[in-house]
Amino acid sequence: MTMRRTDLLDLHEADATQLALVGGKGAQLGALSRIDGIRVPDGFCVTTDAFRRVVARVPSLDDRLDRLSRTDPDDREALRTLSADIRRAVEETAIPGDLATEITGALARLGTRLGEGTAVAVRSSATAEDLPTASFAGQQDTYLNVVGPAEVLRHVSRCWASLFTERAVAYRRRNGIDHRAVQMAVVVQR
Repeated sequence: MTMRRTDLLDLHEADATQLALVGGKGAQLGALSRIDGIRVPDGFCVTTDAFRRVVARVPSLDDRLDRLSRTDPDDREALRTLSADIRRAVEETAIPGDLATEITGALARLGTRLGEGTAVAVRSSATAEDLPTASFAGQQDTYLNVVGPAEVLRHVSRCWASLFTERAVAYRRRNGIDHRAVQMAVVVQR
């Protein structure tokens, strides 16, 4: 039996049971959007399924992650160099055409509801954001006032790449969390 891949969800479709698919921020925002009286800005979530599709295309990622896993978490220069290399490789990896079309279509639907040219926030939503034994708050990137499909796609890639900031990588190493175990979703919202 094969599992159905879900690359995007409207934010109101996400809930707290979908942490592995939409990350901590996406799950919490989705849950909040269902509570009467709480207004959560409209948006959608580019899921961890989409993230896995893209990082599977990053050249030599497994080798880079192996090197990163062997690096002393206190060797800041080595972590800085390796994490920058991984971030650059993720950002330079093209988003598959069908996924880019799906993201820009969701953005167009959002624009139809809000008005064309509406600025959006492109927000990281990692699967390890608020664990019982660790907190990754503020370690991945969020971008505000992003306008237009090309810029949204670029910033989605930047959010994915922010999973490998020096600070996030060092924190995972110090807490014994495998770099491959953490996934990144991205919330795009008004």
